[in-house]
Amino acid sequence: MSVMPHMNSVKPVSKKMSLLSKFIKASIGFTAAFALANAATAATGKPEKENLKFGFIKLTDMAPLAVALENGYFEDEGLNVELEAQANWKVVLDRVLTGQLDGSHMLMGQPVGAAAGFGTSGELVYAYALTQNTYACTVGNDIWNMVKKSVPKGADGKPIHPISASVLKPVIENFKNQGKPFNMAMVFPVSTHNMGLRYWLAAGGISPGYYAPHKGDINGQLKADALLSVTPPPQMPATLEAGTTNGYCVGEPWNQQAVFRGIGVPMITVTNQIADKIFGVTKTWADKNPNTHIHVVKALIRAGKWLDEKDNVNRKAAAKMISNPNYVGADEKVIANSMTGIFEYERGDKRAEPDFNVFFRYNASYPFYSDAVWYLTQMRRWGQIPEAKPDNWYADLAKKIALPEVYQQAAKDLIAEGKMTAADFQDFTKTDGYRSPDATVWMDGIKFDGHKPNEYLTKFPIGLKGDDKL
Repeated sequence: MSVMPHMNSVKPVSKKMSLLSKFIKASIGFTAAFALANAATAATGKPEKENLKFGFIKLTDMAPLAVALENGYFEDEGLNVELEAQANWKVVLDRVLTGQLDGSHMLMGQPVGAAAGFGTSGELVYAYALTQNTYACTVGNDIWNMVKKSVPKGADGKPIHPISASVLKPVIENFKNQGKPFNMAMVFPVSTHNMGLRYWLAAGGISPGYYAPHKGDINGQLKADALLSVTPPPQMPATLEAGTTNGYCVGEPWNQQAVFRGIGVPMITVTNQIADKIFGVTKTWADKNPNTHIHVVKALIRAGKWLDEKDNVNRKAAAKMISNPNYVGADEKVIANSMTGIFEYERGDKRAEPDFNVFFRYNASYPFYSDAVWYLTQMRRWGQIPEAKPDNWYADLAKKIALPEVYQQAAKDLIAEGKMTAADFQDFTKTDGYRSPDATVWMDGIKFDGHKPNEYLTKFPIGLKGDDKL
């Protein structure tokens, strides 16, 4: 803790104060600050492992990791961190599970999917959410030109966003009549982008298909109107331009990249209060390095706060930072659009989207159990979880994944050190780990109550529910 802020807060009693009195007062201030800092350090303990390698994918939501490194927050915690770009989410998962990475920028659905037994199995946990689910769904220019006339317009003549996927139904039907597939890309089977894209399509009356892992089918295209498949984020604009896909759902800067290159138009941005990316580690690593984990989360909390504070005042600097080839490596102007609260749907059609990227406000970085429950409901809805599960199963699994106690300790230490204030956080004594249903209302108006996952599933006309099984 810096001594100077404490000393500056003490006003001199008199201009004639003796040198000795000043010395005594300064000494008391120093002693108090030193004791407070030591108390915080003692509460956390020294890191068990100081040299760390973390992975990330080239997306703007890796920003807290870059900020924590570049602003010296990792260094403040006694950590020597190396950040390394990874090829795709499967590589991230494998390298964390095998210990080649200490932790990584990760899809929220990856620890959830691993715990639920879909895809690669393993025990992954997280104590910090890097961002809420801020992403977009984009279609190619040819598709946009087919649906544009059907899209409701505002008084200014511009399309009203978000746009319902129902406008795609005639296009998909036309494709079927011609014997052509309607292809859309997403980043990973358990990603928020896959779940969000499926949600959006189904809300518009379009079946995105089902998984049947119990029958050996993990493609997710059974009974599908639109065929969804995996594509790494940086490759999506190229596949759209080549006509390999008709559209995709991904984080930034790859939707804005399509607009800048004049090859596509985003139809919807999703900004609900559910974690999208998290900082994930294995349970073994977390158990072996509890103090290190707290120190990492402390640095990330400070980074998230820096990114969101004072109405995003630091976002331009952040956009420049992560435009570096070592990080996202995309055009700074492209990155700055969504990072600074602007989203461009068509060239020149710029809209204010201040919450497109949320790193800290709305308690975005807290590891809520309900976020894990939401992913589990969507996995059940689309068949990745092939059989019905009771409500308590969802709750119990969520508690194996999220580690709010690590986040809370990190926050308490930061407050004790004077780096954060209690007002920066929710009252930890008053949360049960579930967001309010009012915090998550989707484009179809349906609210999500994490305490009642099976009831939630009954609200959807398209998707598995109850005892349904393929």
